[in-house]
Amino acid sequence: MQALPLALPAAAAGLAYLNARYSLAYDYKLLSTQLSAQSRNRRAECNDKLNLFYMLESHANSSNRHHPWIISGESGEQWSYAEAYEIVLKYGTWLKSKGVQKEELVAMDFLNSEVFIWVWFGLWSIGGKPAFINCNQKGAPLFHTVRMSTARLILVGKNGRDKYMESEMREHGFEMVPPQAYQQDNQRVYGFDSDPARVHREVQRHTNKTASQNKEKIWSPQGQKLELIYFDKRLENHILNLQPIRLPDSARGGQQWGSIGALISTSGTTGFPKVANLSMGKAHLCAELGSGLLGLKPTDVFYTAMPLYHSAASIFGVVPVLRVGGSICIGKRLSHKTFWPEVRASKATIIQYVGEACRYLLSAPPSPLDKQHRVRAAFGNGLRLDVWEPFKERFGIQTIHEIFSSTEAPTDLFNTSTNSFSTGAIARAGTVASLLTAGFFPIIRIVTDSSPLEPMRDPATGLCQMCDYDEPGELLVKLDPANTALKFPGFWHDAEATSSKILRDVRTKGDAYFRFGDLVKRDKEGRWYFVDRIGDTFRWKAENVSTVEVAVSLGKHPEIDEANVYGVQVPHHDGRAGCAAVILKSGSVEPSASLLKSIAEHARKNLPAFAVPIWLRVVREMQTTGTHKQMKHLFRNDGLDVRAVEERGDVLFWLDPETKTYEKFTVKHLERIESGGVKL
Repeated sequence: MQALPLALPAAAAGLAYLNARYSLAYDYKLLSTQLSAQSRNRRAECNDKLNLFYMLESHANSSNRHHPWIISGESGEQWSYAEAYEIVLKYGTWLKSKGVQKEELVAMDFLNSEVFIWVWFGLWSIGGKPAFINCNQKGAPLFHTVRMSTARLILVGKNGRDKYMESEMREHGFEMVPPQAYQQDNQRVYGFDSDPARVHREVQRHTNKTASQNKEKIWSPQGQKLELIYFDKRLENHILNLQPIRLPDSARGGQQWGSIGALISTSGTTGFPKVANLSMGKAHLCAELGSGLLGLKPTDVFYTAMPLYHSAASIFGVVPVLRVGGSICIGKRLSHKTFWPEVRASKATIIQYVGEACRYLLSAPPSPLDKQHRVRAAFGNGLRLDVWEPFKERFGIQTIHEIFSSTEAPTDLFNTSTNSFSTGAIARAGTVASLLTAGFFPIIRIVTDSSPLEPMRDPATGLCQMCDYDEPGELLVKLDPANTALKFPGFWHDAEATSSKILRDVRTKGDAYFRFGDLVKRDKEGRWYFVDRIGDTFRWKAENVSTVEVAVSLGKHPEIDEANVYGVQVPHHDGRAGCAAVILKSGSVEPSASLLKSIAEHARKNLPAFAVPIWLRVVREMQTTGTHKQMKHLFRNDGLDVRAVEERGDVLFWLDPETKTYEKFTVKHLERIESGGVKL
């Protein structure tokens, strides 16, 4: 017995060592949360309760009924679970009066607000399904998304009316139905062609036309009707005065994992956006899994200023908060002026980021209030390595929850980081989790100079070649080969895009895997790192250049605020040469010779020779999507066309082969290259 006091500390030390060496506690939480979430998900499916309307109803009828669910970041107004439930039922009553049927898709184009959620859950309350439209879209991409949704009813928020003016509708193939067909000022009815297969073929055929050609009417009316209803305060008040009628469960019944939960349009960083089918099963699983991995409690306040039309804020924000009965504060949009004041006012404990949002917040001048908040964690995806630690330090954020996913992906990867061990990693798994999931998340080698990019296969077996540790490759996730739609419903009415995301004969003949479309690498410590988007990586001097890695390196220069790296075609040269669009901290597009020299020296010191950008495009602002993802195709399209670059107000510089520093690039330089007088 006397040895026991000595043995206990030794045993504890041994357990602590094993835990640190193999991440046992981390794996336990990761795996137990996943198993529990999947179990509850299956139970909900068996009970026909996958529709998340039932989660709202459960809270509204519980002791938690008076706890705030929705908080407006702009006004501070709050709606309890009971109040929200009643409003949702009223919106359901109104939608039913508009003829919305069970399983019918209704398009909704709204900025962030509580009304977005009332419409969304109002549809679910009557068995309808929302088609979220990117509120930043306009013109051809917008009307492409409207058509692809196949909705006959589109609801437009107060700030979106100008995008649907009659002249715009006519320009894109919609014809107004005679005035007697509608009665209210905020209601319009148009005729249009709604055959999704024909629409998709026409879009593909016209994608590469010039802007003037794209103004031609592609679709002619064929008896179908699209009803537009513009929301204003009068309509909202009318809905709030209706009776909150709860339809029987049969109105929402029959939901399985693959049933449509919502349609979500992708960012469309190149060309027209695709419409992803988010299944009801995945929405429910995200509620269970997200709340567990984030450790959400009813006392938590989750703040997001990310757009609700995107799955990041809606399915990974609103939904997990709903699961635990917590509160979510909705910011209208990401802004230096409103973000932290709204976070402090709402007493938020978790904030959400997407893409370059953290870099954007860091770019604001430091303030004594930077750490005066209750935030314990930040959650999101796309936090770059060069921003990760500076963001945590400046704003006093203890934990980063990084998720790696896409709207259409069947599952997600996760990294909870409280120290520097997994800084910059998109995911993390300990020894046990790595062994159990190895076959589910393979990383395969790809042929980088093929178009489209193809996997590198073993000549003898025809199967894909697996990457070694620290070797970049494409990330896959396992599907049921006999029923890929079970976990990957695909893109709405776009069989070609859907099939392009499925890869077969990966590890064994006949198997099937989902393609994330991203290059990642995994190390021996169980950390996963994002390398680049497939298609963004380019080849120069017989080497693969990762745009993300180059951008991160350039971003460490003290005078560069943001970098967006891409490859450009150069006459008489193979591959693509590196070009970096940069925003300087001074805001100038005419940097001094000493600064240009400093950037050149920094690039050469920190990058291999083949990865040093040959061209530097200094810009005043960066083109991004609504979720702050950098857009490269506009820069790629301009390429080395000096006139096009300068017409946009930017200035182009190049790494002069003789002086070895960046100097202004002119038409004469381009002519020398085109004539073969310059060898890079």
